[in-house]
Amino acid sequence: MLMTMLQGKITLVTGAGSGIGQAIALAFAQQGAFVWLVDRDEKAGKATAMQVRAAGQQGEFAQLDVANEADVFALVGRLPTLDVLANVAGIGHVGGLLETTAADLDRLHAVNVRGVFNLCKAFVPAMLQRGSGSVINMASVAGIVAVRDRLAYTTTKFAVVGLTKALALDHSHTGVRFNAICPGRVETPFVSARIAEYPDPAKAYREMSATQLNGRMVRPEEVAAAAVYLAADQSAMVTGSALMIDGGWTAGK
Repeated sequence: MLMTMLQGKITLVTGAGSGIGQAIALAFAQQGAFVWLVDRDEKAGKATAMQVRAAGQQGEFAQLDVANEADVFALVGRLPTLDVLANVAGIGHVGGLLETTAADLDRLHAVNVRGVFNLCKAFVPAMLQRGSGSVINMASVAGIVAVRDRLAYTTTKFAVVGLTKALALDHSHTGVRFNAICPGRVETPFVSARIAEYPDPAKAYREMSATQLNGRMVRPEEVAAAAVYLAADQSAMVTGSALMIDGGWTAGK
């Protein structure tokens, strides 16, 4: 049945307190998985966990800063071997070379790249030992094509795509799969808050929506549907991919 694609699987989703991470965590639970909901924001993460349990599904919250290597490895001892690891936590920055400091780049790298590396380093060995598992890393269209005035963000998302492909190549015969999802602009609370800061929010919203060739932003639930597919056994032959969910953004203009 469609509603049990992940029945019995143990999953972990970082950034599960809001936006794409929350949508993926809820979708995994709806598909029958037990979900470990991980977020740095304790209040937001616990709220998502409550949503899961209120719907009669299975999930627990664990507070974690993915950039903190020691805390990530400490979490391993609390959890069973994972079937699915979804690295969704990430941060952004607006600016080109002149507006971006070394500290800005380091901050984004710590979360967007080292965070993914830390979780993989901690949880993938058990998957390899068992001979099965799916790792889903959240990248972006900015990991495929450069996005104007997003130098640090683009740099880190290219790194996530490269990291994912390297992992897939290195472990291609192990039964563990590694894939990236590359969304266009997604209509999340974070994005909405940033749009509200523009002098003309309505104009900014139209311009950002127009980046997708079909004229609207991606919905978090649409990204979550892709994550469910990559987590499920039905995608057994998919590894090393960078799945675009961008409304045609990268198809050309």
